Amino acid sequence: MFQKVTCGCAAGVAAAFRAPVGGVLFALEEVTSWWRSHLMWRVFFTSAVVAVVVRSAMNWCNSGKCGHFGAGGFIIWDISGGQEDYSYQELLPVAIIGVIGGLLGALFNQLTLYITKWRRTYLHKKGKRVQIFEACLISLITSTVSFVLPLLRKCSPCPELETSSGIQCPHPPGTDGNFVNFYCSKDNEYNDLATIFFNSQDDAIRNLFSAKTFHEYSAQSLITFLVMFYSLAVVTFGTAVPAGQFVPGIMIGSTYGRLVGMSVVKFYKKLNVDEGTYALLGAASFLGGSMRMTVSLCVIMVEITNNLQLLPLIMLVLLISKAVGDFFNEGLYEEQARLKGIPLLDSRPKQVMRNMNAKDACKNQKVVCLPRVSRVVDIVSVLQSNKHNGFPIVERGQNGESLVIGLILRSHLLVLLQSKVDFQNTPFPCGPGILNRHNFSDFVKPASSKGKSIDDIHLTDDELGLYLDLAPFLNPSPYIVPEDMSLAKVYNLFRQLGLRHIFVVPRPSRVVGLITRKDLLLEEDGNTATTELQSTSVRSILSTSCKLSFSLLRRYAQN
Repeated sequence: MFQKVTCGCAAGVAAAFRAPVGGVLFALEEVTSWWRSHLMWRVFFTSAVVAVVVRSAMNWCNSGKCGHFGAGGFIIWDISGGQEDYSYQELLPVAIIGVIGGLLGALFNQLTLYITKWRRTYLHKKGKRVQIFEACLISLITSTVSFVLPLLRKCSPCPELETSSGIQCPHPPGTDGNFVNFYCSKDNEYNDLATIFFNSQDDAIRNLFSAKTFHEYSAQSLITFLVMFYSLAVVTFGTAVPAGQFVPGIMIGSTYGRLVGMSVVKFYKKLNVDEGTYALLGAASFLGGSMRMTVSLCVIMVEITNNLQLLPLIMLVLLISKAVGDFFNEGLYEEQARLKGIPLLDSRPKQVMRNMNAKDACKNQKVVCLPRVSRVVDIVSVLQSNKHNGFPIVERGQNGESLVIGLILRSHLLVLLQSKVDFQNTPFPCGPGILNRHNFSDFVKPASSKGKSIDDIHLTDDELGLYLDLAPFLNPSPYIVPEDMSLAKVYNLFRQLGLRHIFVVPRPSRVVGLITRKDLLLEEDGNTATTELQSTSVRSILSTSCKLSFSLLRRYAQN
């Protein structure tokens, strides 16, 4: 299931932002906590298919049948004609953009976390009608503010533009672009605040990124839009609206980035500085400060803007914004996942885990075990009273001690209870032919299904009194760690192996053997088509070591 989710996330990013490589890196960096090599080519194949389909759709939409979809091709906001080089004097304002992005991104994460908690505590308990009313109210407020604020701004005369740029001031009615004439008294005037508001977000970002458009926006209009849009983005996030945070984050970052660019143009008058370049860096800094992505975000920004010259500056602002944001809180996705109770593990364990062991993590838990041959009524009672997804199966040894013989999943127990073909009258282990009654597909949950529930299974009183042998259906080799193992090592096992359960047992006293890396390298014999271990056996190694130790001791005693 998690592989399909990973491929779906990569496909979504590749299709929405037309960045196939960025989609692969996004899935690697942000979606998964456990990455395997064979998952890489699956995600890459998915993004490649998406790229081909999107390209085919854009060729079909060239005639304008699809509205804004086909515009721009795979490059949504092309700024390849902008600033191509930079000076070392610009590193300071670039670093300032990174710091601003980290601060605003961390503040955004904290505010959205508070508002989401408030919604879950008060609004969500009142039903879906309240959620719909909230979305309508925020939509009404957004529309009102977007219409009223440009009316309060005075129109500005159109600047002198190069004829080769293809930009008209004001742009013709019924089209999108720069320089919107919004209730201006003269035809050669435009409203800079309406230019941001009365455009789609794609066109507004393209205008902020645009090169060679000095003094198109005033500082007052950009500050007004930044405060309003930032506040509405915080309130809108988490409402009953299918909207994301990526494009609004680009809008916020490009706004204050353009402000910094205007200041740099005024301060460094002799440098070839473009305001649109700083808008791009501001967009990258806010996304880095909020989402805390580096590699994938860097590639996505380069793919959608077609400007490889600014790659070093984009990397710099991402590193600074992420470092500043990490000082205050975690990323947006991590905070929201933790709020929803999703067990998404970070890349590294907490420092406090190094002073704890495995026993400390599970000392407050009640271990629910099932005997190998259990009564059906006991299994139903355990499933109804617990929400665990896995249960240890124990069997009493010769000395009366309970020994763990395996792990059985909750979903498998539900399949056995629903099928009823494995019920037996006697509390004794069954024969080996029981597995022939089931197919492998019986224990696989469909991707579109929510799975079975214990409430959906109905059993009679006679069936509840029967027995069920769980040995043929359990996992006989679950992962087991000693109770005094460092909790940080246990954490790394979950991360690196993609585990869901680990058994904690008392430290065993008897050593069966020792396995090294060489023991895991299998060498095929071409004559017999069999595999042999490349290294010597554990027993021979221990025997040789003991003989060598006795020889050294004897030689030391003689001397």
